Amino acid sequence: MNKSFVAATALLSVSAAFAGEFKTWYGDDYQIQTGLENETKTQGYWFSYDDHEDGGESKIIWPGSIEIGNSQFADALDPVIEHCGGICGTAALSKGALTYNPFAGIGFNVAGEDASGNPVAGDASAWGGICITYSASAAPSLELGLGDFDATIGYANPSFSLPRAAVGVAHKVIPWSGFTQPSWYKGTTKISGEEAAKQLVSVKFKMQAQPGMYDFNICAIGPYDGTCPMCCGGACPPGYNVAFGYDNPDKYYLAINSSRGPSNAKAILWGRNLGIFGVNSAATVEVKNIQGQVVAKGSIDNGSTLDLSSLNVGVYMVHVIGKSVNFVDKIVLR
Repeated sequence: MNKSFVAATALLSVSAAFAGEFKTWYGDDYQIQTGLENETKTQGYWFSYDDHEDGGESKIIWPGSIEIGNSQFADALDPVIEHCGGICGTAALSKGALTYNPFAGIGFNVAGEDASGNPVAGDASAWGGICITYSASAAPSLELGLGDFDATIGYANPSFSLPRAAVGVAHKVIPWSGFTQPSWYKGTTKISGEEAAKQLVSVKFKMQAQPGMYDFNICAIGPYDGTCPMCCGGACPPGYNVAFGYDNPDKYYLAINSSRGPSNAKAILWGRNLGIFGVNSAATVEVKNIQGQVVAKGSIDNGSTLDLSSLNVGVYMVHVIGKSVNFVDKIVLR
């Protein structure tokens, strides 16, 4: 299996696979379960790509002395995923003969490859979009790869510009409508993010900037209503919780920290029952919708639950306040 990005041989025709459940990837598996796999089961493996075919000299440098590959494939990134708890490295950007800024990046094929090793397309409309938790010392972009159709649109693929996040981790949730072709494209063949999602070949995390060394780390990626965490492990800056704010998604929100020290409390869902663990006494729980309105409220003890069966499917913020706890978390009701 060739997990390298080869636009010239990618197929435009949509595979026989239809959108199933895209399970949010937390950096704990070598393969992303996109729900669009074909009979070859080759979807969701990370690959790297760069600007060498255009005359550039950029590349991805993996952390430490890691040697990529496994017993089957020399380009497998399994050792990187094990080391990073996600996918991380340094984009070493070098212009070479390019007349524009150099680039390098990583990505994954959404529906896998055909029997000849060519990436195929799948209909990812049901994902609704993409959530991602990452850090990057240069502003990256998420780009929708469309195989052979990339050349038809002059490689002006629908993309979303992510903010630079050199300190801590950024968390973004992007609907398909948020992916647009770049402003420099003057061609006549237009394609929207929603249209691109119907014939999606790959999702790519692209670092393009002035020549230099730029670190990156992706610790989660999933569908629009997925459960990408607000920050990764111990990477959150002290005193901050990088939360997705529906009123201003680029803002870092100050965590609600008690003077009694950090909380180990967690909000956990069992179906439509919300449980709070790690509290030492009764606490007040408020559940807010994306407009900030309180849609459920109650008192809860460690291990007890709050019934949310009356709420609609969607994303909600949970605020827990008590004698020994004060924190905010996100939940997704399905």
